[in-house]
Amino acid sequence: MDLFDYMREKSQETEAPLASRLRPAKLEEVVGQEHIIGKDKLLYRAIQADKLSSVLFYGPPGTGKTTLAKVIANTTSADFLQINATSAGKKDMEEVVKKAKDNAGMYGRKTILFVDEIHRFNKGQQDYLLPFVEDGTVILIGATTENPYFEVNGALLSRSVIFELHPLTVDNIKELLRRAVSDVEKGLGSYQADITEGALGLLAEVSGGDARMALNAVELGVLTTPRSDDGIIHITEEAARECIQKRVVRYDKTGDNHYDTASAFIKSMRGSDPDAAVYYLARMLYAGEDIKFIARRIMICAAEDVSNADPLALVVATGAAQAVERIGMPEAQIILAQAVTYVASAPKSNSAVMAIQKAMEAVEEEGIKTIPPHLQDAHYKSAGKLGHGTGYQYAHNFPNHYVKQQYLPDELVGRQFYYPSNNGYEKTIQEYFQKIKDC
Repeated sequence: MDLFDYMREKSQETEAPLASRLRPAKLEEVVGQEHIIGKDKLLYRAIQADKLSSVLFYGPPGTGKTTLAKVIANTTSADFLQINATSAGKKDMEEVVKKAKDNAGMYGRKTILFVDEIHRFNKGQQDYLLPFVEDGTVILIGATTENPYFEVNGALLSRSVIFELHPLTVDNIKELLRRAVSDVEKGLGSYQADITEGALGLLAEVSGGDARMALNAVELGVLTTPRSDDGIIHITEEAARECIQKRVVRYDKTGDNHYDTASAFIKSMRGSDPDAAVYYLARMLYAGEDIKFIARRIMICAAEDVSNADPLALVVATGAAQAVERIGMPEAQIILAQAVTYVASAPKSNSAVMAIQKAMEAVEEEGIKTIPPHLQDAHYKSAGKLGHGTGYQYAHNFPNHYVKQQYLPDELVGRQFYYPSNNGYEKTIQEYFQKIKDC
């Protein structure tokens, strides 16, 4: 390390954002994530014994992925190297591998490589790392906000232990904020500030489990709030509200939260829980989800899960989809809420889904069968010579507008695909079939 590197590090220690300065140096200082770093847990034991194998830390922003990597860096006897997947290229990776080989060959030391945002590596970059992870040249620590099962090479996954980090609890965030305000060495203690319980609660709730968000807000509050007559900087609930304007909602339109929320939304409508369905609708709207995406999911649910138990559900859903495109936000939320609560409250049936699945299977597995001649088109000149349409009975000429005749191909006669349920209008359909067939 030269003089300039030394000065830069010293400068970062005092001028870096509060969240960075407060990073724990040892496991005992880490707040939260007890499910993976409790004293009887595998990760805790591996770090303490300096016997870490390749791991992937997966979780939302601000939950401590980089913090855990730094703790490992401070406790391991291995050489610790770090790169960020958003900016690292092949040359950077080659240098890391070369240094790791030198460490092993010249000094007998292991090398831990921390790759932040590893999901940003493309397949080729991940493939490059694979043999060096496999032969132990590097011990990989990857951090990602995206589901590693979707974003990380399967071969790397099989050689790594995955640890999922959860959003910090309200009490976790409060503990960190108190530490930030009182810590003279690394925090804001030298500013002589205090923070009320109301402000602590507000920041902890609104930050949504993101420690970085909460710490940035309290730092802004301390640095911008004038001192009172008593010489103290008082961070009140009002001051805290100014520093964190909008509640954090963990939602990425291309990430896990998008799919998880959409899944919960659909399952709540299917499960006839309008309260849960409208809550997930609100979460998506608050986070800025595309209203056309939401409308499409409602239409699909109306057809798939309500179907003929209430045929109006699809009409309502389709009307809502057209209306939200014409009107836009914020009024579109009212239209979507009407459609969501209607579909969630409607009687349910998946009989149509089962019918088309069975019919598709019949076509795929048994091939295309010949349409009975009396159902074939008789409107062109030579149709009669071929027997097309001959013998067809026009249903409206018979009582109840029904006549028993063969509609399925010969090979499928007697096959049933659609089984109406006893729910909603489908019960009426059942009764109608029974009535016309008994005549």
